[in-house]
Amino acid sequence: MVRRGPPAKGHKARARKVGGVAVGAGHGKGSAWAARGKATPTSSQPGAEREPAREGAPAREEAPRRPARHDGEDGSASRPHGAKPARAAAPHRATSKSAAGPQASARRRAAARPEEPPALPTKAALRDFLAGAPGRVTKSDIARHFGLTSDQRPALRLLMREMAAEGGAAQAGKRGIIAPSRLPEITPVEITGTDPDGDPIARPVSWQGEGRPPIVYMHPEPKGQPALTAGERVLARLRMIGPGKYEGRTFKRIGGAPPARILGVFEEGRIIPTDRRQRGTWQVPPGEEMGAKPGEIVLAEPLPSTRHFGPKPARITERLGVMGEPRSVSLVCIHAHGIPDVFPAEAVQQAERARGVTARGRTDLRDIPLVTIDGEDARDFDDAVFAEPHEGGWRILVAIADVAHYVTPASALDREAWARGNSVYFPDRVVPMLPEALSNGWCSLRPREDRGCLFVDMRFDGEGRKTSHEFGRGIMRSAARLTYEELQQAADAGREAAGLADGHVGRLYGAFRALFAARVRRGTLDLDVPERKVVLDDRGRVLAVTPRPRLDAHRLIEEFMVAANVCAAEELERLGQPCMYRVHDRPSDQKMEGLRQFLGTFGVNLPPSDRLHPRDFAHVLEKVRGEPHERLVNEAVLRGQSQAAYAPDNLGHFGLALPRYAHFTSPIRRYADLLVHRALIRGLRLGKDGLEETEAARFPDTGEHITSTERRAAAAERDAVDRYLAAFMAGRVGESFDARISGVTRFGLFVTLDENGASGIVPLGSLPDDRWDLDEATQTLAGRRTRLTFTLGQAVEARLAEATPRTGGMVFHLMQGLPARGRPAPKGRQRGRRG
Repeated sequence: MVRRGPPAKGHKARARKVGGVAVGAGHGKGSAWAARGKATPTSSQPGAEREPAREGAPAREEAPRRPARHDGEDGSASRPHGAKPARAAAPHRATSKSAAGPQASARRRAAARPEEPPALPTKAALRDFLAGAPGRVTKSDIARHFGLTSDQRPALRLLMREMAAEGGAAQAGKRGIIAPSRLPEITPVEITGTDPDGDPIARPVSWQGEGRPPIVYMHPEPKGQPALTAGERVLARLRMIGPGKYEGRTFKRIGGAPPARILGVFEEGRIIPTDRRQRGTWQVPPGEEMGAKPGEIVLAEPLPSTRHFGPKPARITERLGVMGEPRSVSLVCIHAHGIPDVFPAEAVQQAERARGVTARGRTDLRDIPLVTIDGEDARDFDDAVFAEPHEGGWRILVAIADVAHYVTPASALDREAWARGNSVYFPDRVVPMLPEALSNGWCSLRPREDRGCLFVDMRFDGEGRKTSHEFGRGIMRSAARLTYEELQQAADAGREAAGLADGHVGRLYGAFRALFAARVRRGTLDLDVPERKVVLDDRGRVLAVTPRPRLDAHRLIEEFMVAANVCAAEELERLGQPCMYRVHDRPSDQKMEGLRQFLGTFGVNLPPSDRLHPRDFAHVLEKVRGEPHERLVNEAVLRGQSQAAYAPDNLGHFGLALPRYAHFTSPIRRYADLLVHRALIRGLRLGKDGLEETEAARFPDTGEHITSTERRAAAAERDAVDRYLAAFMAGRVGESFDARISGVTRFGLFVTLDENGASGIVPLGSLPDDRWDLDEATQTLAGRRTRLTFTLGQAVEARLAEATPRTGGMVFHLMQGLPARGRPAPKGRQRGRRG
C-alpha cells in the first residue's frame, strides 16, 4: 500500500532546494531520494503545481523543500569546512519545469506590491490588535495583519520592544508578545489554595497587567499523581474562560520553594494557616514547639521534607499572642501582609530629640483661625483649613504639618518612612509611618499649640474657578479640633461650632459649595461605596459593624484637599521641579467590556472606550440610584477602574477629571506627600531641607515602591475588617439574612448581606441537586432540572452556615429552591420546624 503525506517532523529526509535541484539534507536513504530529484513542490508554494506521486514512491518525496543559504554569487550552498559537496543529480523534467513557478509568483507579487510600503502601526493600533488576539502573537503575525514588508521588520521589532518596556505588551516566549492583561498559553503558576470543591486554585508567578492577577482554576491531577498543594509551582496550559479567569492543566511540575514563613494558629501539634486560601496544615515535630500553647498565633518556618502526602513539618520561630484576644486580629493582618511594625532604635531616638519650630524665616499664621476637621477616631491631625469671602469669590487657606523639617533626606527617620511608605489603619490600632513622638506630637496640629506648616493660599471666583495660589512655609496655631459629625451638626442647626467665632462654619460651607459646583461641572467619578466601620468595646470585642456615613463635612474637606493637591502639581511644573504625581489612567478596554456586559443586564449602556469620560459613569450611577442593585453597580464600576498609582511621569487623574494631580496634604502618613513638600521647599527656596538630586533620580523606583506599600496597606485593612466581621457574625450562625448575589462562578455564588455588607461564599454543593450551567456573559447560574436561575444582583435569602474569625471566611446557604418545611427563620431569630 502506498503511504502518502509529509514525513515525520524533523526527519533527516527533509530536502533543500539548491539552484532548482533538490539535495539531501543528510546522509542515508532520505538524502538519496532527495538527490534523485523526486521532491515535488508543495501546495503551499505559490505558483507550484503538485506532481502526482509516483506509485511506490516513499512519502518522503512530499516533504517541503527549504531554500539553502548561499555564500557567494555562484550559487554554491554553504557547508561546514572540509565537507564534501553533495553531488547534484540531473533535474527531473517535471521538477525543472515547476521550478520557475515560485520565481514567477515572486515576480508577480513584486509587481503588485505598492511602491510606498504601508506605515508601521501605531502603538494604539497594536494594542487593539493584541487585545483582540486569542493569545501570543509573533512579529510575522503582526506583519501579516498590517501588510508590512520584510524591510520593515527591524522597525517592527523595535516597536514591539518599546511596547513591552512601556507595559503596553508582555513578553511571551523569546519572539512573541501578548496583551498585558492576558496570559500566554503555557505559563508558570503558583498554587494558592483550593476552591470549595477541593480543586486547586493558582495565580501567575509574574503578572504585569492592571489590577489583581487572574485566577487560574486547575484541573485535578491524574490518578496516581500527588495532588497540587499551596506554594507549589507548575507550568500550566491555560484556556481563558472569562475576564480575569483561566482554566489550567498541569504541563510540567517545576517545584517551587515552600513559603519562607508560616502564620497560623497552633492546635494539637499542628499549625492551621490563617490564610483562607491555604487548606493544608503543618506538623510541628516534638522539640520544635518553642513552648507554644494551643490557640496561640505563631510564626514558623518549613523544615526539609520529602513527603508528598499529609502535613509537612515546620518549626515555630515566634509566638505572637492568643487567637481571640483583643488586638489579635490586627496582629494577624500585620504579619500576614509583612507590614513592619517596630521602629529601629536610631529612628525613635531621632524623633524623640525633635523640638518645636520658631517664627524666624516663616510666615506667621497664628492670628488666622485655622481648624482641624477629622474623624472621631482620628489619631493624627495633619491638615487645617480656613475660608472667607474675597472679591466676589473665596479665599481658602490649607495648612499642612511641616514634616520635612523633622524628617530630613537620608536620615534614619527617612529610611524607615520610605520602607513603610504609608501608615496602616486598623479598627484597634494604627501602624504609623513615623514614630509617635512625631505622628502624635510635633507633626500633629493640636489645638492652641504652635506648629510648623507648609501652606497654600488659594483664591477662587464665585463659581469655584481658581484664579491664583501662593505657597509658603509658616507657623500656625489651630483654633479648634472638630469632628465631621460636630461640623455637620453645627451646619444643619445653623449655629457655630464650639471654639469658633460667629460665621466661621457658614464661611467654610460657602466656599465648599462653590468648589463642589465646579466639580459637578467638571464631571468627576463619585462612587457611593459605603465604608464599613468596626465598633469595638474596651476589651477589643466587636460591638457592631456599620456603614460609615458620608456627610457634606467629609466632602468639604475632600474638596479643599483636592484643590490644594492640584495647586502643588501646578506649582512644581511651573518651577521645573520633579513631582511625584498621583496618576489614575482611564479604564482598560478589557475591563470596560466586562463592565458593559454587567451593566447590560440592568439595561444600562456606556459609550465607546475612546469617548469615555468620568461623567459617563456619573450618569450610570444616577440611573441606578435608589434601585435594589445600586450597591452592586457602584462596586462593579469601582472594580472596572484602573488602580491609582504614584509616578514621576504625569498621566492625569481620570477619576477626578484633572490633567495633573499630586498628593500634598498628608505627609505624616504618606511618603509621596513628603517628597512633594521637599520639592516645593527646594523650588521656592524655603529652606535647606528640600529635595536632593539623588532623591529625584530615584523617583521612578520610589513611585513603584510606595504604590506597592499603599496597596499592601489597603489589603491588610480590608483583611482586618473581614476578620472582625467574621468574629461578629460567628455568634449568629444559623440565622437568615436579606442578601444579594455579588458574584457568580463555576464553583458557586458569592452573596453580600444588606445589613452590614458581610460577604461570603455559597458552595455549589449546597444548592439543590442539579446540573448547573454558568453563563459568563450574563453572569447567570442556571439549573437544568429545577429551572432555578441565580443572577448577579438578584435578591436572595441567605442562611449563615459558617463563620471563621481565624481566616475571615463565611459560608452561606440559600433558601431558594429548598422546601419550606424546616427552613430557618428570617434574620435575627430562629424558627422551629413546622408541625
